[in-house]
Amino acid sequence: MLVLCTMKIKLLPTQSQHDSLLLTMRRFNAACNYISDIAFSHKVFSKIALHHIVYYDARGRFGLSAQMVVRAIGKVAESYKVVKNCLHKFHETGAIVYDERILSFHGLDVASLLTLDGRVKVLMVLGKYHVDTLSGRRVRGQADLILKDNVFYLMLVVELPEQPEGFSDDFLGIDMGIVNIAVDSSGESFSGSTVNSVRHRYQRLRSKLQRLSTKSAKRKLKQRSGKENRFARDANHCISKKIVDKAKTLGVGIALEDLRGIRERTEKTVKKRQRYQHSSWSFYQLRQYIEYKARIAGVKVVLVEPRGTSRTCPSCGYADKKNRKTREGFCCQACGYAAPADNVAAVNIRGRAVCQSATRGELLA
Repeated sequence: MLVLCTMKIKLLPTQSQHDSLLLTMRRFNAACNYISDIAFSHKVFSKIALHHIVYYDARGRFGLSAQMVVRAIGKVAESYKVVKNCLHKFHETGAIVYDERILSFHGLDVASLLTLDGRVKVLMVLGKYHVDTLSGRRVRGQADLILKDNVFYLMLVVELPEQPEGFSDDFLGIDMGIVNIAVDSSGESFSGSTVNSVRHRYQRLRSKLQRLSTKSAKRKLKQRSGKENRFARDANHCISKKIVDKAKTLGVGIALEDLRGIRERTEKTVKKRQRYQHSSWSFYQLRQYIEYKARIAGVKVVLVEPRGTSRTCPSCGYADKKNRKTREGFCCQACGYAAPADNVAAVNIRGRAVCQSATRGELLA
């Protein structure tokens, strides 16, 4: 089995190469809009059927190569797979979909991309992680050329081998939250204070700039767009890597709470001043990062029922809301066991995973 990993590679084109790529991008998306108009008006959304209707006309009208027209048709057809009852419009600097016929690589630092002016060989900026991942790997099929803040990036999909899962019947329980992004059953915690403080700072700055509503304020808002998400995404990458490395070193699996629908279940209990923080939870992203990194490392991941994990005593099993009178503290009303609430939740998650694994093993036997 293979794991597909998407890598964002920065390009360093010369000014003439940048202009050529930008012109090609605008022409490509203009072709997409033209094809989309025909697809919607004729109610034809199949890639093959669209090809027969628009191929020659689109190629002559926009001066694109044969394969670029094919990729434009493919992009339009893909967009209509989900929603077909409205006309789809494409931004002039939307992604160009490249494939092996119009994109190739010269070593690990040069990409050759087809443009309206022919092939251009553009330098790529690779870090150690990129080099280690790409060395000896196959870049899968398509790659998207995107433009962000006037900088071109290639979104490469790389095939990584999936390692066989270990057979350990023990797990590292992970409790995910806001104050602490993650706490494991061994007692290690990954604080969310830095992420939360950055989010609050960005929120205050956004509110201030939106109130000003001047041209310079709008320009500043545009410059800062996405910065908060990139910061949170980096934090989740770092935390997930540490968790997977720890589980692999210990030779155990990873147990996570199944938090699907957590926002909807808890939004009514959240105070107004906490709504922004509540809506900024990125549990699913952290879970995705842990799962795909675990597959590459050969670490087993299981999901358990989250209900009551922070209110159940891991010592005697007594469950009650009164066991957790504060966010931080846990004290069992039956046996007096006391510990930080997040640690208690992580231990209970581990216990549920062990029981779940044992039950499944008995059924298979």
